[in-house]
Amino acid sequence: MAKEMLDGRTSDPVTMGWMQGNPPPPDRRILTARADHMRFPMIRWSYANMRQFLPTVRVAASGEGQPFPRALRNDLADVRFVPSGRETPIRFEDSLVDAFTDGIIVLHRGAVVFERWFGVTGPEARHIAFSVTKSFIGTLARLLIDEGRLDPSAHVRDILPELAQGGYGTARVSHVLDMTTGLDFSEDYADPSSGIGAYSAALGLTPRPNSYEGPRDLCAFLETVRPDGAHDVKFTYRTINTEVLAWIVARVEGKPLAQVLSERIWRPCGMLGDADLIVDEIGTPFAGGGLCLRLEDLARFGEAIRTGGLLPGAIAAIRAGGDPGKFDPARYPQLPGWSYGSQWWHAHDEGGAFSARGIHGQTLWIDPAAEMVVARFASHPTAANGANDPLSLPAWRALADVLKL
Repeated sequence: MAKEMLDGRTSDPVTMGWMQGNPPPPDRRILTARADHMRFPMIRWSYANMRQFLPTVRVAASGEGQPFPRALRNDLADVRFVPSGRETPIRFEDSLVDAFTDGIIVLHRGAVVFERWFGVTGPEARHIAFSVTKSFIGTLARLLIDEGRLDPSAHVRDILPELAQGGYGTARVSHVLDMTTGLDFSEDYADPSSGIGAYSAALGLTPRPNSYEGPRDLCAFLETVRPDGAHDVKFTYRTINTEVLAWIVARVEGKPLAQVLSERIWRPCGMLGDADLIVDEIGTPFAGGGLCLRLEDLARFGEAIRTGGLLPGAIAAIRAGGDPGKFDPARYPQLPGWSYGSQWWHAHDEGGAFSARGIHGQTLWIDPAAEMVVARFASHPTAANGANDPLSLPAWRALADVLKL
């Protein structure tokens, strides 16, 4: 089976029969001990069921939220666009399967105008958002900054003395927030010996080998990170920055991160359901990518950001973006003129679009000019967003052009 060339249709988890039956047959079981939950095509089932494989804590909703109104537009399925690197147009509906989409909701002016579900992902599924989680953490930090409770110019060591001797010893909060730290840490998802591989081992995202002797929780791992170059020179995407930022938020608030998310985002935004937040073996949250939530609640977060439903000063800072001069165009050729700031990706285009992005296709796209929010869950076989961007980025812009008419 591993040698089959599976596409968005043939890898459908229902068609493949993953975890179906009482009990499931041996060849259709997804087992944590084999790290099946992080391997394609099993991810097409596991990403909507992550708390079955890893420990989580609850991010509580108030129970008082209301669903978005529906004003579905059948014409959006037929919107055509040309994917980057191709010459032939494709229908938006067809592009969803090609992108291994699990669920998608498009909002226009606060109403759902397009909605699709695939495989085992439905309205009540808590699908892992991966690095979309980072933008929730960046928003929390911006809320604290706006309230005067967190100084972006403060040294990390003054808030987290545990990190005074490592790579974060001279870093400031703003460097962590915008990922301009100078650290000895690589984020190569295809290399198990990279920094992200060691980080995942400390987290326990997949089983550790019997010979493993490294850190066994995220805080202990962060203390081992060494410096490499100066801070505030260039943007370099590193998940550990979000872990440090989340630690700062929790330390300033004096509460667990899941409680802060509940009190500062879930309840004020009127989320319809609780979320799951993956934690390591001592309960440290996987803040860089462990949020598992309902798709409509992800869209609700995006709508709150679009409309300024949270603190206006924080939203203005988020929408301003980062410094394009510190962005790395060679590493992100599909994102010309972009920047990264406050744990969000900024296109700096005519619509002022910005987004939260996670591996395997997780997306929250906000286009203020089109009054549009797109929330998408996916389980693409390739982790890096470069595999999905040729389809997705032109698709979002084509939708925006139609919705602006």
